[in-house]
Amino acid sequence: MVFNSFTFVIFFAVMLALHNAPLPWKVKKINLLLGSYLFYALWNPPFILLLWLSTVVDFYMARLIADEHRPARRKALLAVSLVLNLGMLSYFKYGGFLLENFTVLLDSLGIAFQAAKPDIILPVGISFYTFVTLSYTLDVYRRKFAPEPSLLNFALFVTYFPHLVAGPIVRPEDLIPQFKTPHRATADQLRWGLLLLSLGLFMKVTIADGLLADTADLIFSLPFPVQPLDAWTGVLAFSGQIFCDFAGYSTCAIGVSLCLGFVLPDNFRYPYAAIGFRDFWRRWHITLSTWLRDYLYIPLGGNRHGAFRTYINLMITMLLGGLWHGASWNFVVWGGLHGLFLCVERLIEQAGLRRAEAGEWAESKPLVSRASVVGLPGNQAVRRFGLALLTLFLVNITWVFFRAPTFDGAMLLMLCMFGAIPDAPVMLTTTAILTVGLVTVGLITCHWLLRDSSLVQLARRLPGWVLSLAWAALLILVILTQKGSGSFIYFQF
Repeated sequence: MVFNSFTFVIFFAVMLALHNAPLPWKVKKINLLLGSYLFYALWNPPFILLLWLSTVVDFYMARLIADEHRPARRKALLAVSLVLNLGMLSYFKYGGFLLENFTVLLDSLGIAFQAAKPDIILPVGISFYTFVTLSYTLDVYRRKFAPEPSLLNFALFVTYFPHLVAGPIVRPEDLIPQFKTPHRATADQLRWGLLLLSLGLFMKVTIADGLLADTADLIFSLPFPVQPLDAWTGVLAFSGQIFCDFAGYSTCAIGVSLCLGFVLPDNFRYPYAAIGFRDFWRRWHITLSTWLRDYLYIPLGGNRHGAFRTYINLMITMLLGGLWHGASWNFVVWGGLHGLFLCVERLIEQAGLRRAEAGEWAESKPLVSRASVVGLPGNQAVRRFGLALLTLFLVNITWVFFRAPTFDGAMLLMLCMFGAIPDAPVMLTTTAILTVGLVTVGLITCHWLLRDSSLVQLARRLPGWVLSLAWAALLILVILTQKGSGSFIYFQF
């Protein structure tokens, strides 16, 4: 079941009716839990067993960890949770990938080995709910969060359907306290929740699928080179598609949850207006980037053990973040490029700090503008916008490896983008190129104008009739373009 389906409309209407019925709070939570299991089961019912196993094991392991005071026993109990969760994730998501690379390694050593191809189905959302349960167990282990005494509250925290299959990746403090007391959407929450749901569907159905998907799919599926303009158009189409698809899902999830009276954390904050890669990861898939920071980068040592270790920790974090997205070397390269850009950015900033401290610059505020580090001419706004465009340019380079089906395909497209292959054919029509161009300019403009603002706060300032007309236009466009809509991209992760 997906947000952009008629099945979900019926399901959501039933859930809203049950949640607003005059029933005890515990019964309403049971309804939400059963509804969440149904939401997941409509994809593949047997995989609910994995969800139950992860839920039950982490619930009881956390309680045992909290009651245990011997360090060795606490670590052993934590290991049980880690082995179970990461073991399931590794088998279902990386089993085939590991076997394939093991076979290649043996072949390179001259050892003939032909393994049977594993028939493994990737459970939808396993990457997301694994991180949700891990955050709970790790927080209890670090005594940051007390174990939840109610299995119902914990199970609902793990399986709550708006975030279950594609995030946002919630922490215990995000949802569990909300389940302890009766929650019901106010009229204002219901209105804004429905507006966010409409906006998310518009981003997914109308922009991602209706305007951009065909161009991106065509260019990335071609086995032969194309003209640079076509190559860049395909990459920009995917850049806009993946943002509108994934941010559209998160916006739908937040809106659906708000209609029920629960608040989910933001997952996107205008990332295509980011100034630098550190800023980008503060704006793109925020719940994943903060999860990697808090549960991987900081435990590795963060920036507390010198510059060299900091760069190593950054690279490890981003390489594993890339691998989290999928079992492919392309995702490893994608994560590695982001790690490399983060390291280079940090090197430049540190060099700028040293020069400023030595009195070589008139500007002594090191991080007011990264533009001062690279010495771009012009005023502050122009420098910042230039750096935002540079960041977006490099982000689009990384998207090539994220989207291309093979590494060779990614390299071929990269060569096309920079005109290294002469006499390549033209594949895209003028209409397709103009459409992608207009959407790209529109996205960049919106992100730049709203980068430090709240969309809801901005909408509240609009006259009611303007907001109503905009909302009606969103719904009409969603309905007109619904037939071309498909599943959300991040379901595959």
